[in-house]
Amino acid sequence: MTVKTVENLTDANVTDEHVADEHTTDTLPNETVDAVVIGGGAAGLNGALMLARSRRSVVVIDSGTPRNAPAAGVHGLLGLDGTPPAELLARGREEVRRYGGRVVNGEVTAAAPAAPAADGDLRFTVALAGGGTLRARRVLVATGLRDVLPNVPGLARHWGHGVVHCPYCHGWEVRDEPIGVLATGVASLHHALLFRQLTEDLVYFTHGTALDDDTRARFAARGITVIDTPVAEVESDGSGITGVRLTDGRTVPRRVLAVATVMRARADGLAGLRLPMEDLPDGMGRHFASGVAGATDVPGVWVAGNVTDPMAQVGSAAAAGALAGARMNAALATADTEAALTAASPTGPTSPSDSVRATA
Repeated sequence: MTVKTVENLTDANVTDEHVADEHTTDTLPNETVDAVVIGGGAAGLNGALMLARSRRSVVVIDSGTPRNAPAAGVHGLLGLDGTPPAELLARGREEVRRYGGRVVNGEVTAAAPAAPAADGDLRFTVALAGGGTLRARRVLVATGLRDVLPNVPGLARHWGHGVVHCPYCHGWEVRDEPIGVLATGVASLHHALLFRQLTEDLVYFTHGTALDDDTRARFAARGITVIDTPVAEVESDGSGITGVRLTDGRTVPRRVLAVATVMRARADGLAGLRLPMEDLPDGMGRHFASGVAGATDVPGVWVAGNVTDPMAQVGSAAAAGALAGARMNAALATADTEAALTAASPTGPTSPSDSVRATA
C-alpha cells in the first residue's frame, strides 16, 4: 500500500498555521551540559523542566513541528482542556527558561556517544543543521512520531480537521456528525466501536481490509453500515469534507473521516545512538523500545512520549517526560558522587576489584 506522511504531503494544503509558531531561540553553550533533550513537545519540555528545577544545565533542541500542530486545542488534559497546542508549548518553553534551561530551534542531524570524560562519565555529541554542535552527559529523546495516512486523494489535506485519528482528542468536537471510518487494519475495528459512541451515523469503509462475519454481525447490531467498495477519493468544498467517492462512482456523504494511522517514531539524525526499535502489533508502526521511566539499552539515553509510547496523549507524554527527567537527574547525581569520591581519594582512581583486594 502506498502511504503518505502528514509532514510531507504532495497534495495537502499545509500552511504556516499548521506549523508551530516561530519562537525565540537560545544560543548553544560552549561547555558540556548535563543533559540535552531532543524534541520540544510536551514530553521533552517536561523532562527538561524537571532537570532544570534540579539545577541541571539542560538544552532542548526543538524542530518546531509538533504532531498536534493542526489541532485547534489539546483535549483531555485536566485544567487545560481546549488550550491551543502552540500556546501550551509556549508556556512550557517559558517555564523551562525560568529555571535556567535553554531552548534552541534546530534540527538534529547526528547524535552519538563520544569519548568519556577523564573520570569515566558518559559523553555525547549532538550536531545540528547549520553546523552547531552540543556536548552533553545524558540524552533524552522525545522526538515524537509521524502519522502515515493511506494514499487516498483528498485525504491528507484535511488532517487534524475533517480527518481525525483519536476519539479522545477529537471525539467531542465531531459528535453527531456523519462519520466514516476508513479502515487501515485491525486497529480500525476498535476505532469503529469508539466512534460509534459519538454518532449514530457511522459508515465503515473496509478499503481492502478483511472483515469477518462475526465482526460484521457486531457492526450490524450497533447500526454501523459497512461498505466494501474501494474508496477512490475524498470530496470536499470550501468548508471541509463533504463525502467519500467510491470506485463505482457513488458518493457517500460524510463530514468526518476517522483513520487509524501507521505511527512511526521520528528517528532522523539518531542512528548514531543505536537505540533499539520495535514494531507495533498489527502493522501499526514502529517505536523506540524502552524500560522503566524511559530507560533504554544505551547507557545514558532515555526516551519519552510518543517516540516510545505512540498511544500517549499530551498529559501522559508530559508525565513520562517528567519521570525520565527525574531518573536522569538521579543518574547524574550518582555520577557526580563517584567523581567527587575519586577526586577525594589520595591514591587516585580505584577500580572495584582494587577495593576488594585492599579489604581482603
